[in-house]
Amino acid sequence: MAYEFKLPDLGEGVAEGEVARWLVETGQEIAEDDPLVEIQTDKATVEVPSPAAGIVSAILVQAGELVPVGTPLVVIGDSDEPAPSAAPSTDEPKKEAPASAGRAQATPLVRKIAADLGVDLASLTGSGPGGRITEEDVRAGTARDDERARRVPLRGIRRRIAEHLTESHRNVPAVTVVEECDLTELAGSRGDRSFLAYLLAAAVEGLRVIPELNARLDGEEIVIWERYDFGVAVQTDEGLVVPVLRDVDAKSLEALDAEAQLLAEGARAGTLKPEELRGSTFTVTSAGRLGGLFATPLVNYPEVGILGLHRIAERPVVRDGEIVVRSIGWLSCTFDHRVVDGLRASEFLLEVAGGLESPISGS
Repeated sequence: MAYEFKLPDLGEGVAEGEVARWLVETGQEIAEDDPLVEIQTDKATVEVPSPAAGIVSAILVQAGELVPVGTPLVVIGDSDEPAPSAAPSTDEPKKEAPASAGRAQATPLVRKIAADLGVDLASLTGSGPGGRITEEDVRAGTARDDERARRVPLRGIRRRIAEHLTESHRNVPAVTVVEECDLTELAGSRGDRSFLAYLLAAAVEGLRVIPELNARLDGEEIVIWERYDFGVAVQTDEGLVVPVLRDVDAKSLEALDAEAQLLAEGARAGTLKPEELRGSTFTVTSAGRLGGLFATPLVNYPEVGILGLHRIAERPVVRDGEIVVRSIGWLSCTFDHRVVDGLRASEFLLEVAGGLESPISGS
């Protein structure tokens, strides 16, 4: 008996997935739980195992296609059944399948050509039967622009970033405050630990003093979290990913440093699980020397605050009436002004700066 496997629900808020790569081919015999397909969602790339043993009879969705949850992906037949042969040809013209809602009609080959040429299928009007987009439509689409330009489809993680930041910009009246931080003592005493571990620990202490930054706005109520699960911004080849480091307040500096590194490695490798990318209460970002002299990070909606540590460098400063060289970095806090006032955000930054300027030495 053939088994039709559909795109499963991969987690909270995931309504669709992109077939990133098939790990099997038609006619291949597979066992239950063998790797079947890689699905890229707006949160992560997930390897989906086969739900049954048998022969891969038909692959229904090609790599690169974006489909909603519940869409049939592959047919798996019993291992004692022969793989189906090609359907006999008939004189009756093949009927065009209706397009999925909001998706362009095109064959996998035409989709590949469009991807190679950087043409967005959604921008084209199909001239084929039933409005299907043809190869000629795709190649004509490239003539509308200067030949030195190319189009890159907005999909996967980059598409999710675009949607999320647009939502943040639209919904959050954001303001950024900045404080200078003298990190000379920390730079000399941190050893192999990253600045991020100390930043996370200092953020917890700052949020204990200004708890309304560890919150979200829910209608006419402010939900103030009593847990400290921090999103940690990580730059990857696919875009910015924000995995969640849980129970920051209960972990040592050593544990914070090790777990932050593991999350960053998982984000760059695309191996994080969906649950590792949701449920944060506050976000911290530290891009080091690549983060620029200063930046104004956007709030990770629906949170109400984000803490940033920017480039640290030796700079001349005045201490006790004399000019001396110190390791100086700038801290920023971007916040939702509906929930947090500027004075409170400044107090938070001063608490964080104080924690970094007088670091604890425990592990």
